[in-house]
Amino acid sequence: MAHSLSELTEALARNAEAVCRYYLSNGRREGRYWMIGDVRNTPGRSMYVRLTGPDAGKGAAGKWTDAATGEYGDLLDIIGERCGLVDFADVAAEARRFLRLPPPETRPQPKPRPSAARVGSPEAAQRLFAMSHPIAGTLAETYLHNRGITALRDTGNIRFHPRCYYRPGQESETWPALVAAVTDLNGTVTGAHRTYLDPAAHDPDSFSKINLGKAPINTPRRAMGVLLGNAVRFGTPQDTMAAGEGIETMLSLKMVLPYMSMVAALSAAHLAAILFPPSLRRLYVASDDDPAGDGATKTLINRAHAAGLEAITLSPQRGDFNEDLRGLGSDALCQAVRVQIAPHDVHRFICHAGMSGRKAEQV
Repeated sequence: MAHSLSELTEALARNAEAVCRYYLSNGRREGRYWMIGDVRNTPGRSMYVRLTGPDAGKGAAGKWTDAATGEYGDLLDIIGERCGLVDFADVAAEARRFLRLPPPETRPQPKPRPSAARVGSPEAAQRLFAMSHPIAGTLAETYLHNRGITALRDTGNIRFHPRCYYRPGQESETWPALVAAVTDLNGTVTGAHRTYLDPAAHDPDSFSKINLGKAPINTPRRAMGVLLGNAVRFGTPQDTMAAGEGIETMLSLKMVLPYMSMVAALSAAHLAAILFPPSLRRLYVASDDDPAGDGATKTLINRAHAAGLEAITLSPQRGDFNEDLRGLGSDALCQAVRVQIAPHDVHRFICHAGMSGRKAEQV
């Protein structure tokens, strides 16, 4: 049984090629090495993992070097990076799961040193976001397209992680995830939000109207870090901004208001507490049609008025603006939003003919 770090490393080294095929699936074997672009599974040849050699010591199997960056490490480092794990206990648990080893016997342990990035901390959120990939061509892009969101403007704060760590209980597992960076008013990442995705959603025929492309697990949405007052931001706020709860809600509005900056607070409670940028003069609040959404909208509008801001509620015709987009279409959503915003904002922000599809994408 692999109890110690050295025993676990040696067990992985004896299965080096299997580890690489599983965690670095975009690479390939060339002679005695597994070739890949980097430890984040980017296709390429600058990083090489030794597949043969002794279990430990000089020239050991599982040792890797990235010639482009000078980084190096072992297979445990690869597992931690690919799964977004910070704490060694979680990395070891994932390695044992891969090797199908039983958990270690419980024994008294000295008090561990604090992790360099505590689980759930802003530092851990920053690391997870940095390890994720741009969404173009990924399951995250497919997920958004299946929900009617095809114009991905100002979406640099959302990324994709193919194997994001998820722990429903004592056991751990991984799922693909849309990872969104939560930032403060200065743009510093303070947290991360994960929407775990159903791998079957790559096939439009498998898209479920019940899960809407989310993974079939109990809590497909999870957040970490410091969220209060902060938000997922789409665009740089100037004098006008729209705020709402969900990422999909605000990206649906972004389809028809492509030039307006927007923030997703991720919950009703956090929506009521968002901080206002110093330049803000007018705030649109995208209200969800439920008691929690109504309460958050009223609280936020009262705070905005107290701060000397003009505040206007945007109300969906159904439960939220993504339901409107999927059920009514972008043209109907555009017309419904047009009559709710200030007249002088129509020409500044509203959708134009032909802007509701891919022509606005990635502008």
